[in-house]
Amino acid sequence: MNDFDQEGYACRLEWGWQGAEWAAERGDILVVVDTLRFSTTVITALANGVSLFPCLEEEDALQVAKQWHAEASGKRSEGCRYTLSPSSYKGAEPGTRVVLGSRNGAACSRYGERVPYLLIGALLNARAVGGAVTRLMAETGRNVTINPCGERWLASNRDGTLRVALEDYLGAGAVLSHIKADMSPEAKVCASAFLSNVSELESLLIECGSGRELCGRGEKEDVIHAAQLDRYTVVPFLKKGWFVPLEEGK
Repeated sequence: MNDFDQEGYACRLEWGWQGAEWAAERGDILVVVDTLRFSTTVITALANGVSLFPCLEEEDALQVAKQWHAEASGKRSEGCRYTLSPSSYKGAEPGTRVVLGSRNGAACSRYGERVPYLLIGALLNARAVGGAVTRLMAETGRNVTINPCGERWLASNRDGTLRVALEDYLGAGAVLSHIKADMSPEAKVCASAFLSNVSELESLLIECGSGRELCGRGEKEDVIHAAQLDRYTVVPFLKKGWFVPLEEGK
C-alpha cells in the first residue's frame, strides 16, 4: 500500500502499462481504454464477428498468426487486409481470427492479462461495459481498475515515454459514468470530465493531438467513428489470449 494506489476505493483509474500491471497484482477487474485505434478497433471487429489476439510491438505478428492459424494485421500499404483501422473489419467474414499488434492497447492488455476479467472499453460501448463491470463487481466482490492507455512519445524525454491522451481520458470517463461503485477521486473527476463534454465528443477527438495526427494521415473517418457514443453493445473479454464477446467467454 502507498499513497498513490487509491486504496479503499472499489473503482480506480490507472494510466498505461504500469497501471495494467498494478491491476493484475491486485486481482482487479480491468478495463483497457485506447479510444483512437486499439479499443475502437477491437470493439468494431467483434461487432462484425471477428476474434482478435493482442500482439506486442516487439513480437512477430506473422509468426504468432501462424501459431494460431490466424491472419496477421499490418499496414494497408503492405497489402494487409486487416490493420489497426476499425474500418478494415467492417464486412469481415464472421469467425475470422486476427492477430492485432499495438504499442498501447495491446501492450496494456498483455501486461494486465493475469486479471480475472479483462474488458475493452471506449466511447463506442461505454454503457455496455459500465453495466458489465457493475454486474461483475456485484457477482465477484472484486474491485475494478479503468486503464486509459495513453500514447507513447517517439523518443524518451525527461518525463519518460508515456503521453497522457485526451481521447483515452474521455473514453475512460464514459465507462466510469455507467459504473455504480465507490470511486476514487481520480476516477470521479475522470467521469465528470466526460459528462461535462459529452456534447462535443466528435469535435474534441478531431481537434486533440491524436485526432489531428490521424486526420493528417487521411483517416478522419476513423476518428469520427471512434467518437460515436454507445454505437455497439458488444463487450470484448480476453479469454485464453483472445478477445471474444463477454457473453461467449464467461
